[in-house]
This record gives sequence, C-alpha cells and structure tokens, in this order.
Amino acid sequence: MFPQIPSDASERPVLVIGAAGVDMVGVLTQPAEKGKSNLARNRFSYGGVARNVAENLARLGQPVSLITAAGGDHLGKEMLEYTRACGVDISGSLQVQGYSTASYLAIYDSSGKLEMAVEDMEVLRAITPAILKANAHRFEEASLVFVDANLSPAALKTVFSLAKKARIPVCADTTSPALAERLLPYLSSLFLLTANSAEASVLCGHDPEVTERSSALEAARCLVDRDTEIAIITLAQFGVCYATPEVSGHVPAVRTKIIDPTGAGDALTASVLFGLTNQIPLDECIRLGVTAASLVLKHKGTVFPGLSLERLYDELAL
Repeated sequence: MFPQIPSDASERPVLVIGAAGVDMVGVLTQPAEKGKSNLARNRFSYGGVARNVAENLARLGQPVSLITAAGGDHLGKEMLEYTRACGVDISGSLQVQGYSTASYLAIYDSSGKLEMAVEDMEVLRAITPAILKANAHRFEEASLVFVDANLSPAALKTVFSLAKKARIPVCADTTSPALAERLLPYLSSLFLLTANSAEASVLCGHDPEVTERSSALEAARCLVDRDTEIAIITLAQFGVCYATPEVSGHVPAVRTKIIDPTGAGDALTASVLFGLTNQIPLDECIRLGVTAASLVLKHKGTVFPGLSLERLYDELAL
C-alpha cells in the first residue's frame, strides 16, 4: 500500500532532492558542420532537474524545499540565491568547497532535437546518506518527496528509507537513459515516475525503442505492472501517455514553435505534482503539465518566469 498524499499537502512543502546547476544551450540555426564553428542561438540559465522542478513549484504557489549541492564558486552562490529569490527554501542545500557547480551543455538542431549534450555533476557526490539523514526532519514535514536520478545509488536508497519512515510518497524523474537504471530497484516504491521515451525503453527493456503513442502506453502499463502507482511517458511532439492501475490515457502536445526545449519535461513534472498536492484529478494534472511544457518550449530559458495556475488554465491543453 503506497503512502497517500496528505489531505493538507497544499500547505506542506514538497521536498525536492537532486541536481542544480547552470545550463548552457545552443540551438543551431542551420545544419551542423563538424569541426567548424556553427551559427546558433545561445543562452545561459540556471537549471538541473530538481532545481527546475522546485522553481516551477514555487512559481505555482506550492511550498517547496530543495536539497542540492552547489560548488564553492560564485556561480553556485548566485544560483542558490536566485533559487531562494524564486520562493524555494534552500536551507537544506550545500555549497561545497573544492567542487565546481554542476553544469550542462546542450546543442539542439533547429527543430529542437538534441544533437549532443555533456554534463558535469560531480558535486552531487556531496549529497551523501549522512547529509540526507541530517535532514530527516524535512521528510517529516513534507507532503511528498521528488528525486531525480542524478543522486548516487546510496543516496537514493537513503531517500526511499527516510520517506518510508515518514510515510510520504516518493516521486521521481529518470533524468537520462544512462541514469534510468538507478531507479529499477524502486519501481514498486514509486508513487509517480516520469520518463521520456528513451528512458522508458531502458526501464521496460523495450526493443525496438518506445517511439509513439501505442508503445508509450504499453511502457506506462509495464511500469504500473511493476507496481509504480502513476507512470508518465513523454513523447515530445506526440504528447504524453500515462497509466495507473485503474486508467490509462494520452494527451496530445500543444502545437507551438520550439525556441528552446530544455526544461519542458521539468515544468510538466512540477505541474503534475502541484495538481496532485491540490487534489486535482490526474487527467487534468496531465493537461496542466503539457500546457506548462508548451510555455517553456516557446521561451528562451529553462523555466517560464510567468508560470502560474491562472496562466495554465488560460492556455489549458484539451
């Protein structure tokens, strides 16, 4: 039996644990030529899956607490201060001397398809089981926990243990195909899991890869069969598929010009979490999430600064 989201969840903080860093994104304006300098629209912003989810939740009006690790450099200090100014409680976060702040460098083609990405997440090694145990009171205060798969296996194990003791649900994002396997031991302990098509393929052992609506629905049901309560599979321009033990469905993507795709999935996840903590039906939560993702896609940045529940309902995906 999964711990249920408490009835007063809208007043209690969501505890978010995982990556925070700086994003450097380039969107090519013409086909790439290897070995040459290519024209692109470049931008810099604060990112990281957990940090993005936390900022989106705060902008929606949800109390949220973030446990992350930043480097002992000026970027780390400025990133944490910016995140605090957005309404996120960062008192459980670390600034670690001897490490650089996490960074993510991505290059997309003009259609929004990822060409290549590189990242440096070494600083997250500082989120140890001991650090998490020192923050056990945050689990007791929270309505639910959200983690990304950037955490080490030992840290993930501790998160699930502390959440179980606090009797609160755990939600997670697979983060990347390379990291998705870290969540395999916990599928039966997850209240909610979000994954893109490539990550879902890893979790469900799909061959060929999940690519369209029917295979994504199959993957979502596969995860539910492994006792995940709610499984959400994102399909970029083809929308989102989801499943629970009782229902499954598909919400089409909002047709929009893609300016910058980084962070769209995090906006979707945060909006679904917000909806669930505010007792909004799941199908409506998914539509809110798809709408939030569309706002990020047409914004040059990782989080849409004008995000609000009113804005989501004004542009709600049908």
